[in-house]
Amino acid sequence: MTTKALLLFVFFLCCTRLSAQPGWIWPEDSTKAAKAKEYYALYSDLSKLGNSEEALPYLEWLLTEVANLNVGLYIGAAKTYEDLAEKAEDAAIKVSYQEKVLAIYDKRIEYFNHEGDVLNRKAFSAYKFYKDNKAKYPQLIELFDKANSLNGVAAFDNNLIAFMDVLKRSKLTGGAISDEEVLEYYDRISEILEAKIAKEPSEWLIKIQETIDQILIEIVPLDCSFVENTLGSKLKEDPSNLKMAKKVFHLLLTGKCTNSPLFFESAKIIQDEAPSYGFARILAAKRAADDDHEAALKYYNEALNLTDENEKKAETSLDIARIYAAQEQKAMARTHARKALGYQEEMPEAYNLIGNLYYHSYEDCKEGVSRVKDRAVFIAAYDMYRKAGNSKGMEEAKSQFPSIGEIFEEGMQEGDKITLSCWVKESVVLQKR
Repeated sequence: MTTKALLLFVFFLCCTRLSAQPGWIWPEDSTKAAKAKEYYALYSDLSKLGNSEEALPYLEWLLTEVANLNVGLYIGAAKTYEDLAEKAEDAAIKVSYQEKVLAIYDKRIEYFNHEGDVLNRKAFSAYKFYKDNKAKYPQLIELFDKANSLNGVAAFDNNLIAFMDVLKRSKLTGGAISDEEVLEYYDRISEILEAKIAKEPSEWLIKIQETIDQILIEIVPLDCSFVENTLGSKLKEDPSNLKMAKKVFHLLLTGKCTNSPLFFESAKIIQDEAPSYGFARILAAKRAADDDHEAALKYYNEALNLTDENEKKAETSLDIARIYAAQEQKAMARTHARKALGYQEEMPEAYNLIGNLYYHSYEDCKEGVSRVKDRAVFIAAYDMYRKAGNSKGMEEAKSQFPSIGEIFEEGMQEGDKITLSCWVKESVVLQKR
C-alpha cells in the first residue's frame, strides 16, 4: 500500500471522530467539509511523520479556506513553519518561514483569543529568529514587554531572561534605548519574578533573578552615585512610594552599594509600608554595624514578632544576645542566647557565646578569697565550649583551671561542687588543669 493510500485509509477512519469533537467549525457545504476533513487528516498524519514539505500544501489550503477550523490547526501550523525554517538552506526562504510562524500566532489570537498565552509563545519564537538581528530589537522589546504585562506570573521563565538579553544586545549595538528605560524594563521583569518566587519559591527562579541582575550590571553603570542621582531624589520626593523604594533597594543591593545611606532609607520605607522578617533583620544588621545598639535591638525584636519559624527565632535571638554582649550586658546576653537554644537546641554558636561570656568574666566574678573558687568561672566556660564542640575554647579554658596543688591547699578535691556567686550563678564540678 502506498503512503498516500495509507493516509487516505486513516482519513476515512478519522472523519467520524473529527465530526463529533467539540471546538471544530466545519464548512456548512458538505463537499467543502469533506475536503477539509480529508486535508486535515492528511496534514496531521504527514506532520506526525515529520514530512513538513508534503504536509505544507494541505496546511495552506486549510489556513485559507477554513481559517477558523480549530485552534489545533494553528498550534500545528506554527510547528510546521518552524520546522521548515530550520531546514531551509536559502536565507530568504528561511526568513519567509520565520515570518509565517509569527503571523500564525497573530491569526491564532484573531480567531481564538488567549492573547497572553499566545504572545508568550510568539515572543520566544521571535527571540530565536531575531536575536542576532539588531534591526529587530525594537520589535522584540515591544513584544516581550506586552507579553509580560499580559501574563504577569504566567510569563514564561525563559522569556524573562530572553527579554533582558535583548535589552543587552540592543544597548551594546548602539540601540536607541537609555539607561533609565533599561531600568524600567528590568524593574517590571523583577516584579514578575518577585511575584513568581512569592507564589512558589524555587532555586531555579532565584537563579533567573541572579542572571537578570548580572545582565543589568553589564549594560547599566550601577555604581552607587548612579542609583543615588537617578532615583534617590525621586524617592525623597515621595518617601511613601513602596514600589520606588523596592526598586532603589534592589538596585543598590545588586550594585553592592549597601553602605549607601539610601540603602538603609529604602529598606526602612519598605519595612514601614510592608513589614517583614527579612527587612527587619537587614535594618537591624545595618544599625548594629553602625554601633546603634538601641535601634538594632528594636529591629531584631520586630523580626522576632514577624516569624513563626523556630529556626529564624533562634537566629534572631542569638543576634540580640550578641548586641547585649557587645554592650557588656552579660546576663542579658546569656538570657537571649538561652532563648535561642529554646527555639533550636542544636545551636553551637549560642553555647559558644555563653562560653565566651563566662571566660571573660574572671574579673567580674573573682572575690580574691579563694583562688580555686575564683577560677571556677573557667570551668563554666569549658562546659559551654564542650557543648559547642569548640575544642580550642575548651583547651584555653582548661589552661585556666586551678592546679591540683591549689585545690589541695584549700582543702578541696576534684568532683566537689562549686556555685559561682557572681552574675553567672552556675554550679560547676571542680576540675584541675
